Amino acid sequence: MSYFDAASAAPLHPVGRQALLAALDEGWADPARLYREGRRARLLLDAAREAAAEAVECRPDELVFTPSGTRAVHAGIEGALAGRRRVGRHLIVSAVEHSSVLHTAEVHEALGGSVTEVGVDRTGAVAPDAFAGALRPDTALACLQSANHEVGTVQPVAEVAEACRAAGVPLLVDAAQSLGWGPVAGDWSLLTASAHKWGGPSGVGLLVVRKGVRFAPRGPLDERESGRAAGFENIPAVVAAAASLRAVRAEAAEEAARLQDLTERIRTRVPVLVPDVEVTGDPERRLPGIVTFSCLYVDGETVLHELDGAGFSVSSGSSCTSSTLTPSHVLRAMGVLSEGNVRVSLPPGTPTEDVERFLTVLPGVVAGVREKLGAPVTAGAVRGAEQDAGGSGAPAGDTPAGDALVVDALGRRCPVPVIELARVIGDVPVGGTVRVLADDEAARLDIPAWCEMRGQEYVGEEPADRGSAYVVRRTS
Repeated sequence: MSYFDAASAAPLHPVGRQALLAALDEGWADPARLYREGRRARLLLDAAREAAAEAVECRPDELVFTPSGTRAVHAGIEGALAGRRRVGRHLIVSAVEHSSVLHTAEVHEALGGSVTEVGVDRTGAVAPDAFAGALRPDTALACLQSANHEVGTVQPVAEVAEACRAAGVPLLVDAAQSLGWGPVAGDWSLLTASAHKWGGPSGVGLLVVRKGVRFAPRGPLDERESGRAAGFENIPAVVAAAASLRAVRAEAAEEAARLQDLTERIRTRVPVLVPDVEVTGDPERRLPGIVTFSCLYVDGETVLHELDGAGFSVSSGSSCTSSTLTPSHVLRAMGVLSEGNVRVSLPPGTPTEDVERFLTVLPGVVAGVREKLGAPVTAGAVRGAEQDAGGSGAPAGDTPAGDALVVDALGRRCPVPVIELARVIGDVPVGGTVRVLADDEAARLDIPAWCEMRGQEYVGEEPADRGSAYVVRRTS
């Protein structure tokens, strides 16, 4: 089995495993106690903190260990907002932050605070000028991830941090995806991370608060971890997290170059091997191991299931694999295709032959799913798409220019609305329109994305008795 979902959780690093097993015997006692076992546990905890701080490039007394990366985010945002409550209650986030950031922002807004969400371009990156433009006199905190967890795009943290510093606003950086590859550049104020993203054990997060940043921990006070992370420290897991971080950093430069070559191979060859594919994310400013692409006319859940059966573990941001039936908020913010989305995130040590086998298997998997759904077989001419789908619509000349052909896709999930659109677009003349009636949330994103890929004009969305009507004009 080839595990290609390291962005969710990387396999435990061998060094981390060794450190964990050793610390189970040495680090079980209470590090707050003065007897021998307590002192031994304290030495392990202090050494782990120093190692993690060295990797982050902060002071050891600025870093605390939390029960998870999510909890680090919650504690960091809540504490920074509380510490600067006299300044105001305005919070800035990017539209592609991890859900832990966005959910905390929702709670803040529900409690009377205000939130500004900064948009991104089609690569998933924020513009530093746009972020700076969102700063206000009452801004208490700004949040920006170091790199995106779904598409791998690296954010301009240093430029945004500079703008925030000039405005006197602290910047919290979610470095979960990037910290294993190197420290975060820029004059940031707070940082969070999660050990299971770099090959440490799950259940360990990092929260860094720079000296001088106003911070008021929320919840009942606890004497442990500077009062910022309540509860007894899981010292064996903390020791393993720090050991694995140091180990992956020692290998980072060489492994990053190797994984970049592998992901670049996927980025360039998938569109050649599989018709009608959109590769997402910045082609250059990106993490080494992540590559994401979306395939027209396929059900993401089926694609993932078929790839799993072929021996590949991948993930997806497609609504076709979501219990909420809504596309990934990251893909939606980028305005790219969501249906048939596949995220490949390679863990360190991934063999080249595994990637080659994936590229051999993928075309057949996608073709098979498309065939089951009755989707267009080729990416050829618009009229050819209708014929390939086996449709029997009237010839294009039989529909007067400007008249709308209506496609009823109500009650049908992605990718069916887009498939139906592709089947009939050839039945209207150039200049004619197709109105797709759909109540699947993904259609709002995928129909405009289809138009972008197909060179057709997306006119817009209109209200309908049920769902919405998405209007497309044939231009070629």
